[in-house]
Amino acid sequence: MTTADAGQTSLGQDPRAYNFAADVLQRNLDAGRAGKPAYVDPRGVTTYGQLADRTARFAAALRGLGIRREERVLMAMLDTADWPVAFLGCLKAGIIAVPVNTLLTEDDYRFMLAHSRAKALVVSEELFPRFEKLIAACPDLDHIIVAGANPHGFRLFEDLIGADEPEPYTAPTTADDIAFWLYTSGSTGNPKGAVHVHGSLKLTADLYGTPVAGLQESDTVYSVAKLFFAYGLGNAMTFPLSVGATTVLNPERPTPDGVAALLRKHPVTLFFAVPTFYAAFLNSPAAAKKDEVKFRRCISAGEALPEQIANNSKERYGVDIYDGLGTTEMLHIYLTNRPGATKYGTTGKPVPGYEIKLIGEDGQPVKQGDMGEMYARGPTSAVMYWANREKSRSTFQGEWTRSGDKYYQDEDGYYVCAGRADDMLKVSGIYVSPFEVEAALSSHPEVLEAAVVGWFDEQRLIKPKAFVVLKMPDKVSEDLAHALQDHVKHLLAPYKYPRWIEFRSELPKTATGKIQRFKLRAEQ
Repeated sequence: MTTADAGQTSLGQDPRAYNFAADVLQRNLDAGRAGKPAYVDPRGVTTYGQLADRTARFAAALRGLGIRREERVLMAMLDTADWPVAFLGCLKAGIIAVPVNTLLTEDDYRFMLAHSRAKALVVSEELFPRFEKLIAACPDLDHIIVAGANPHGFRLFEDLIGADEPEPYTAPTTADDIAFWLYTSGSTGNPKGAVHVHGSLKLTADLYGTPVAGLQESDTVYSVAKLFFAYGLGNAMTFPLSVGATTVLNPERPTPDGVAALLRKHPVTLFFAVPTFYAAFLNSPAAAKKDEVKFRRCISAGEALPEQIANNSKERYGVDIYDGLGTTEMLHIYLTNRPGATKYGTTGKPVPGYEIKLIGEDGQPVKQGDMGEMYARGPTSAVMYWANREKSRSTFQGEWTRSGDKYYQDEDGYYVCAGRADDMLKVSGIYVSPFEVEAALSSHPEVLEAAVVGWFDEQRLIKPKAFVVLKMPDKVSEDLAHALQDHVKHLLAPYKYPRWIEFRSELPKTATGKIQRFKLRAEQ
């Protein structure tokens, strides 16, 4: 049965009809992949046939509970094969999936439950304690579904799936129907619910996943970024399912030791991570050796990749890291390095199908070489931020989406990150990029990572201050601080060097691994 046949009674002949879940699942069945592993997690293998069956059963179960099209289901789930079943099941039934970060606080979840007005919560049993006190205070929440062995007095995910037969029904959605929300990380304020449509998932695969990231049916994929992130959603679900690849899922927190063990066990060919993890992994004694991995391609996003980390990884594994930029609002990477067009220290060039412009403080496009705020135009932009008109109007300006990132275009046409718009420093009347100073510091052999913020001197003038984490904490000394300042002066214009260096055991970060410079600034 084809996707069109499966949904014929509902979809009719509408030429705009499209449901991502029905499309991607049926596509693999039609290709003869029913018996091929779609997901591997600590519990075992889930084949494409099992994934399609379980997704249809979950979609039927949600409909059986009385959850209607366009109502929301909040997902707080660890990375197992149940995650794509729940997400795709929502989409197949025309219900809006709202996956949320599993590392947040009770207050964060209180806000998201109230803001989304979710009718159901699907939660991993390990995470249930963070929701237990919230349930009674959520008048819109009618159903609690627990994934795991302990139902905590509510329905078990597995029992719910087993109680309903799979059905061919596919909600009569179009490519422009709302499919899911993704909350922003909150690195610059309260989380905002970015609203995305069915068609955008397929477009990220068609524009980036297959032609640029280069996923193939023969690949085995692992993403350090979890499925609830926009980055991880593409890496570990949209892209591999679109080509029939196999994805390895790990419900645990990704540590260098744990990921090294995973890579020794599974023949991962496509590896996705963020710069912070690459740095920690390469510096770990447990890091896998070159002959212990099967990397065909490594990809980075989430924050700009320092050149030194890229060089170290290339030397270790003989494979380039292709650094890219994507945002929750644009769903996945739209600016990237790629095979045959890679320049370390830059974020590359636009993904075909997307356009970029850099806008100066006067509201006009800047000249090549000058710094400006990045605006992106492409078919995967979010529709809006749910129930946040002011932020929606500021971010989504016609066909263009403001990224909040400062960039400039170098002489070769590559885009170079200059930090966040709200992280930029103006020193002696000249803009200084904190990322540029951080990259210089990180190139020192003693430095693991660094964050640079603006700091008032005794005359209340802004100067750069660096917070530095060393690879070996016992080497903290005033002499090393002076050596790091000299190192930056040697690499950059002298006025850019950090006037103060403070050594830390760790830096404040969001759950996505991005450094929260605003927390460091607030310490002054």
